[in-house]
Amino acid sequence: MPYLNKYILAKATEGTFSKETFDELCWTLTSKKNCKPSIQQGLCSHKDCFKLFCLFNLLSEDCYPLVIIQPELEYLLKKISSAMSVEWNGTSLEELLSQNAALQDGMSVWEFLEHLSAGQLLHVESKEAFSLAVDDVFMEMYHNIIKKGYLLKKGHVRRNWQERWFVLKPSSVIYYVNEDLKEKKGEILLEEGSVVENLPDKEGRRCLFCVKTPVRTYEMSASNVKQRVDWVQAIQTALRLRAEGKSSLHQELKLSRRKQREAFQRSHSNQSSHSEPIAAEALQQSDPEQQGETESLEQHIESIIQKQREVEAKRKEEEKQEREKQQAIQRDLERQLEEAKEAKEKLTATLTEMEKEVKQQKKRIHELELTQVKLEEALNAQIHARLEEDTIRHELERQLAEEQKKIAELLLHQSQLETLAVRSQEDCSTISQQTEESSQHNTEEVTVHESTSTVTPANIQQPEESGQHNRERELLNQSTTTQMLKHWTIQLNRLMKPITPGDKVEHLPVKPTCPRQGQALTSTEFISKVQTSISPEKGNAPNPTATQEEEEQGS
Repeated sequence: MPYLNKYILAKATEGTFSKETFDELCWTLTSKKNCKPSIQQGLCSHKDCFKLFCLFNLLSEDCYPLVIIQPELEYLLKKISSAMSVEWNGTSLEELLSQNAALQDGMSVWEFLEHLSAGQLLHVESKEAFSLAVDDVFMEMYHNIIKKGYLLKKGHVRRNWQERWFVLKPSSVIYYVNEDLKEKKGEILLEEGSVVENLPDKEGRRCLFCVKTPVRTYEMSASNVKQRVDWVQAIQTALRLRAEGKSSLHQELKLSRRKQREAFQRSHSNQSSHSEPIAAEALQQSDPEQQGETESLEQHIESIIQKQREVEAKRKEEEKQEREKQQAIQRDLERQLEEAKEAKEKLTATLTEMEKEVKQQKKRIHELELTQVKLEEALNAQIHARLEEDTIRHELERQLAEEQKKIAELLLHQSQLETLAVRSQEDCSTISQQTEESSQHNTEEVTVHESTSTVTPANIQQPEESGQHNRERELLNQSTTTQMLKHWTIQLNRLMKPITPGDKVEHLPVKPTCPRQGQALTSTEFISKVQTSISPEKGNAPNPTATQEEEEQGS
């Protein structure tokens, strides 16, 4: 594709378009017309044919029609065989070229795909292995991947070693979590001034090397010495390509191989053109001239050998001096290492003692903290108990004041009731005297009017019935007053008892009719309660003795 490469793709900026997409478009346009169906039914699949098409365009000659010559074809077949870990045998290619002389001048892409799919260029045992090999060669040559593989990388933040899959390109080194290339972890840009260096073994790691960029230094570890050498050489190649402004290693290798072929062809043509005159001149030279040239040549060889011996002796002397110097440096380093070990041991012992002291101090601090916590708990408990005592004392004082107030009210009511009782007794005595007098008077009247009793019996019985009714009412009032007096006496005796804390005294059962359960009643509440208890007693006329027994049981 010389025209596209020179006039179209060369003008595009790298990174602004996908060359693989462009080549896929070219493959779609040309394969429908030129690719035979038998090609995809053989060894090569559709994807393999496209990748081989791209590789063919990369290695083809810059002429139309596009053909690949035998050296470039052998180079491609060797790369595919190496990717399959199979030794390449060129007998199949030689047999094909011997059978078809027209293929010796070059092979088109469709002929190349046809013969390769038919197995006439390579001996392939597994189709899957062939597809994987083509994919590896395609990624290496087409996508300019110089080298790829697993390496251990040292982190910059956590400073630990992690295994990463590295992909080296001419402009950068990209590393992923694994080889499926799905999770990218970072990228090392190979800018101007970047270098790669070997590192001595340290931290239990071997085969170390680093890539130093103007921004950061990246440390890596290979699995063995050979891997480290390969990676260092590959990174140096990438840095060289970067410095020369080249973006593809295989494009450069292709140009170098072409230059070598052209130089070989020119030298071969020159040798063939000058071979006949040189042979004639050689026959005309005489024997003395040959002897002189031989002697001069021997002298020249002797001088060269002598110089080589002198150089070798000088080199050995320099190596000896360098060896002695290295031994002296090594002894000095060993001495410094011993001193460093001793200092490290002393420092370790000091650190151990300091750690012991720190542990003891931590233990002491912990004990003091526990003691402080216990003292704080005891202080809080004491404060809480003091507050509870103050609260209980204030509550008892308040209850005592209330009880004293109620006692005063009860004493006042008691005096009023006593006065009322005295009056009621006086009234009862007066009433009894009146009843006696009336009874005497009635007896007299009965004796006087005995004669007329038969005539008016109803009139005589009426005063007797009214007097009896009055006596019953007076007796009822007297019993009620006596009951109330006993009730007030019982309540007064209860209140005269000494007051103790509520949690130390067994609470008396309270009737459900009491408005305040477990609390003292005010004077108004007590009077209303007594009045409500008296009103049903008047209606029902209970037995005074039964009421007195209930009050005594309640007390």
